Amino acid sequence: MLNRFVFKKIDNSALIVFRILFGLLIACECYGAIITGWIKNTLINPKFTFNFIGFDWLQPLPGYGMYFYFFIMGTCGICIALGYRYRFSIISFTLLWTGVYLMQKTSYNNHYYLLILISCFMCFFPANTAYSFDAKNNPSIKANGMYNGIKWLVILQLFIVYTYASIAKIYGDWLDLSIIKILMSNKKEYFIIGNLLQNDLAHHIIAYFGIAFDLLVVPALLYKPTRKIAFVLSIFFHLFNSVVFQIGIFPFLSLAFIVFFFEPETIRNLFFKQKEAFQPTVLKIPSYHKIALSVGLIYISIQLVLPIRHYFFKDDVLWTEEGHRMSWRMMLRSRSGTVQFKVVDKATKIETLIKPEAYLSQKQSRRIATYPDFIWQFAQRLKKDYASNGQDVAVFATNSKVSVNGKPAIAFINPKTDLANEKWSHFKHHEWILPSEGLKKTTSE
Repeated sequence: MLNRFVFKKIDNSALIVFRILFGLLIACECYGAIITGWIKNTLINPKFTFNFIGFDWLQPLPGYGMYFYFFIMGTCGICIALGYRYRFSIISFTLLWTGVYLMQKTSYNNHYYLLILISCFMCFFPANTAYSFDAKNNPSIKANGMYNGIKWLVILQLFIVYTYASIAKIYGDWLDLSIIKILMSNKKEYFIIGNLLQNDLAHHIIAYFGIAFDLLVVPALLYKPTRKIAFVLSIFFHLFNSVVFQIGIFPFLSLAFIVFFFEPETIRNLFFKQKEAFQPTVLKIPSYHKIALSVGLIYISIQLVLPIRHYFFKDDVLWTEEGHRMSWRMMLRSRSGTVQFKVVDKATKIETLIKPEAYLSQKQSRRIATYPDFIWQFAQRLKKDYASNGQDVAVFATNSKVSVNGKPAIAFINPKTDLANEKWSHFKHHEWILPSEGLKKTTSE
């Protein structure tokens, strides 16, 4: 039954359209990073980057290296759109994008992670079998069909993303609009809509439409009677996000996914009027079906478990941030805080106070005050710098206070813990993060 569902052939027009849109969008993302100064501000100007822990060896290239890096990625995007040396281009982009994702997290975005996942899919999808230079140069690969499982893997991934995003919003600070007010407060200067975004009614609409849209959009797109309404609402939702939050290509990438929800005939007639209609064939189960199904089930299981891992950590993820990344918890909190570091020479007992701002960019300074992994990494950096001068030091985070969603700031990191001597674990709570009971008290007062 499962084999029949996954491996039956359907028209591949949606995949071909998506390949073209996907390639053009990632080209815009990569070339745009060069033009807007994102590369300079995020990867070149900082003295060092906060990479994902465990990937210290992934560092920005020196000089103009990162500009060439992103230019190559953008060119891969053009090649993907054209279907030119598709397999080489998509694999190259996936590896390069994953690399730049892991080498810095100061500009972390859940959508960057989603782009990795979709790129990995596209490495295995036969997206170059029509309307591509590859098919033109090698007619033997031409095909009008694809496995049904390709379509449903994409849809299932989107369902996971949207559903977890909706569930995450069902918590106090979203439902009482406090986080919405904070997110909109810095949009006052926006042309025409700035004042509207400060309106209480607008906050209610944003809060509850956001929950409902994320929860229902995938089922509504799958159900033919509601598909067109869901499509129109999707355009409004994603364009709103693009204008208000300015998150690059990702609202448009989200819209590009919608081609997988319409009937293949609709997509073909809309985009490829000259394309030969797909003719159903006798079902042929490929020899690798067991491996493909096993890998697919393992992948989906990971995607289902990873976003809820924070429930297995001590304390609230809104406070500790442990288990936040890669869990589709988007636009849920605003954090501000302060931190200083005290370096103590173990031999001489001489103490030195360190202000992070002297080492970091403005954006990095905002992150380090409020995220425990940034604080730990900076302590490790200080330890390494002093060790290069022959000094063995202890590093303490002092005056560490954090405010979550506008609440009064309370103590965040235990000032008595030598962070230079602590190990980082991805799978357990770090006891040097002070408990959030103080936050709960300030909420109830």
